[in-house]
Amino acid sequence: MAKKTIMLVCSAGMSTSLLVTKMQKAADAQGVEADIFAVSASEADNNLESKPVDVLLLGPQVRFMKGDFEKRLEPKGIPLDIINMADYGMMNGEKVLQQALNLIGNK
Repeated sequence: MAKKTIMLVCSAGMSTSLLVTKMQKAADAQGVEADIFAVSASEADNNLESKPVDVLLLGPQVRFMKGDFEKRLEPKGIPLDIINMADYGMMNGEKVLQQALNLIGNK
């Protein structure tokens, strides 16, 4: 399985960094090669231009941006979803990783 690039977007990129750590641990435990990183909404476009992103997950606090991101990601064929609020609140890296992998479709 090829390395997956998973981008998380939140308002400041801070709270999500803990989730990134937990997702990376879950990926390592499952033998999934993944580059998981978090950025603020304002940095998202730069990262989308500079990295081959496989999936983008929005933090619950920026769910209102989903429509805007859909317009930008559709031409690139990048799947997008909002992180489940309970999983985000519990910092459940395993469930959020699974959500991302399901969106990618394990290509």
